[in-house]
Amino acid sequence: MNIVLMHKLNKKQLNDAAIILSDSLPNGWPTPKDAHDEIKQLLKLENNYMIAAVEKDIVLGWAGILEPIYNGNVVELHPLVVKANHRGQGIGKTLVLNLENEAKNRGCLTIYLGSDDETEPGETSLAHVDLYADLPYHIKNFKSGTHPSGFYLHMGYKIIGVMPDANGIGKPDIMFGKRLK
Repeated sequence: MNIVLMHKLNKKQLNDAAIILSDSLPNGWPTPKDAHDEIKQLLKLENNYMIAAVEKDIVLGWAGILEPIYNGNVVELHPLVVKANHRGQGIGKTLVLNLENEAKNRGCLTIYLGSDDETEPGETSLAHVDLYADLPYHIKNFKSGTHPSGFYLHMGYKIIGVMPDANGIGKPDIMFGKRLK
């Protein structure tokens, strides 16, 4: 497996990347066209760093970090997607470690991401509860369930915030962050 810059992918590989995004995150990008438009926008900004995991010319997954904010101290990981039949093989970990190294090289101190819990009936212990009643309790007792948050916690990320009802009642956006230095 090789990690390549996404602007070096050919048209078929970019279409495959769009399908992976649409298949992985259909609530955000319901069709491959929506996903392809997102990729075009991400690649348009020169300070974004977009990479793909490629094996034998086949895109297995891709990820990126967006232009740094807060005077260059903070960068957002967006998105991270891996083909369903290739998950659990270290591809996501390889992509994230590459992104973290790039962010460090840029002088960033923190990397963060938002991960929505918007599916029915919810995947984490933060779904379908009144987070306004006692958010610190819910964060302290967080259970990732089948949500990708388990992956991020395993990679050393911490919950740094929650936006209750971001995607509708009981469907929060969970913010994760990691200090890079």
